[in-house]
Amino acid sequence: MLPMLSLNTLNFQHLLYFWVVAREGSISRATEVLHLTQPTISTQLKLLERALGAALFEKRGRNLVLTETGHLVFHYADDMFRTGRELTEALARGDARAPVRLVVGISDSLPKLTTWRLLKPALDAIDGLRLTCRIDKTERLLADLAVHALDVVLTDTPASAGLPITLFTHLLGECGLTVFGTEELANRYRRKFPDSLDGAPFIMPTSNTAMRRSLDAWCLARDVRPDVVCEAEDVALLQVFGQEGMGLFAAPTVVEAQIRRAYHVRVVGRLPDVRERFYAVSAERKLAHPAVVALSEVARTKLFG
Repeated sequence: MLPMLSLNTLNFQHLLYFWVVAREGSISRATEVLHLTQPTISTQLKLLERALGAALFEKRGRNLVLTETGHLVFHYADDMFRTGRELTEALARGDARAPVRLVVGISDSLPKLTTWRLLKPALDAIDGLRLTCRIDKTERLLADLAVHALDVVLTDTPASAGLPITLFTHLLGECGLTVFGTEELANRYRRKFPDSLDGAPFIMPTSNTAMRRSLDAWCLARDVRPDVVCEAEDVALLQVFGQEGMGLFAAPTVVEAQIRRAYHVRVVGRLPDVRERFYAVSAERKLAHPAVVALSEVARTKLFG
């Protein structure tokens, strides 16, 4: 457990040095930003670690990597110094109101176009909203949410009931999947769809994603065996490979039109029985942040309604 600190005992100059080192990735690069020597920065970091009672970095080869405590401290420091920068900018502009900020954790398995459709209502609802997006594995995002380093997490899987922390999952909506391909592949496999998917070249998300598990279950039930030519953890990469004709790929039907325009692909067919669900996970039982309330209402009544 970390020792109890007060604002009087926390040295914000040391915290600034730590924040710059963490952001730059090394002490040597931080020296260029801070205009200080390496020994000076190293000494200040050790003093901060001593005050916190925990190591903030660990050595991995020649690199400095944040510890679990380091990640926590960095999140708070990042918020503090960004708020300070916003304060100076607001004073320079003569703004009388503080901006509304929303820090969103986005599961790396969520399609980017779907994420945009989910977040756009929040931007429309609050003028001048300051949005920060952090993309990571769902488990790490939920850990950050638990310590209030995030306002909400958007994901395609509900928070596990077995977590050692209490979080609340809010279903935003669900939709089927659409299968896409280049014009040549679409013309070849559109006939007799979806049985035509048997043996068809298919680019699949990796097995740790909700979409892949749903697709595998559907294929098993229909006795359809696509030829999985590639597995991609990054959904955007999967779509680019599909655009180049490597194989067919699936995406949520709710962004069908956007996928067609963005990647110049054709619809092969739709799988309404393969459901893709989207959730907002919060640390509160009821969604409270006005931007999150706005995106939730639009998702439920319009986007998926």
